[in-house]
Amino acid sequence: MKIYRVTNDAESHIIEEIAHLFIQQRTMDGEPEEHSRTLAGVKLALENPDKSGIIVAQEEDTIIGLAFFNLGISIRIGGPYLWLNELYVHEEYRNKGIARKLLLHLIYWAERDGIKSIELETGINNSVTKHLYNSLDFHDIISKRYAFNF
Repeated sequence: MKIYRVTNDAESHIIEEIAHLFIQQRTMDGEPEEHSRTLAGVKLALENPDKSGIIVAQEEDTIIGLAFFNLGISIRIGGPYLWLNELYVHEEYRNKGIARKLLLHLIYWAERDGIKSIELETGINNSVTKHLYNSLDFHDIISKRYAFNF
């Protein structure tokens, strides 16, 4: 299994597989997902490596897991931070340590690149994911997230 950050020059079938995995995740969460919109979002993320990125776990020619993140500047911590938007592993490959490996790759990459903090959110009832984050020394931040959509 390979774990790596996808670059803008990735082959089109890799980009398609990433979009398909995002759609699979959203469908499982009960959200309808439009392929063209998801594919456009993946391409946009890859075209802007200073603002976002996608790290994948690949088994032979199949993308089996991914982590999608955005980069920002925090006044609170006095430097760059990473917001982990998505961490997803295909159902058939779960409970094999793939999410942990994706997170460890992300942590090492972020530290090497001078990122000061990694932040994320998870569902309050998602005990499996909370256990994973806590086992890697993530800690709870009490907050409520809001959104305004156009």
